[in-house]
Amino acid sequence: MSDRTSAPAGIDPRGPRFAASITAVLLAVAVLLGLTGLSTSQSFDFGIVSGTGSTLPGDGSFAITYASLAQRALDPGFLLMLVIALLFLWGVLAPRTAPWGALFRRVIRPRLKPPTELEDPRPPRFAQGVGLFVVTIGLVLHLAGVPWALPIAAAAAFVAAFLNAVFGLCLGCQLYLVLQRAGVVGRARPAV
Repeated sequence: MSDRTSAPAGIDPRGPRFAASITAVLLAVAVLLGLTGLSTSQSFDFGIVSGTGSTLPGDGSFAITYASLAQRALDPGFLLMLVIALLFLWGVLAPRTAPWGALFRRVIRPRLKPPTELEDPRPPRFAQGVGLFVVTIGLVLHLAGVPWALPIAAAAAFVAAFLNAVFGLCLGCQLYLVLQRAGVVGRARPAV
């Protein structure tokens, strides 16, 4: 009979940092696309055409408010954020097969010395969920026509990924630990 109260096997802490590095680069590109795309463009410089075929007046309002749902969904910043959201989802549902982790295990880790210590995989997995939540909020608000939602969500997720990649400070992991101390997550299951 196995002990259900013990923590899962540890992971190399350099793996999540490697994944955060790639994610930070993708999020930086998403921020740039969001700042130059539909989310922040003014209607007078975006050239939105109304359903009647005439150009909408250049009143300085945001172009996203006049854009159709299809135009919002085809915005390059939105599409990249959607891919990032799917990568976060993959990291939550199947972290062993997530692309950045698999790349680290197969290509990077064999070239490194063994880790001096392993870490609990639950906080990094929770952090993937937090990233998914932040990015999803930006995607939903963008589709709803909220100006600046996409680049702000991308920037918030970028800051977290950057801090993890460069300094090893995982904000989602820290949130997990706070919630664990409060007894909200990570409670040990009773032995049967």
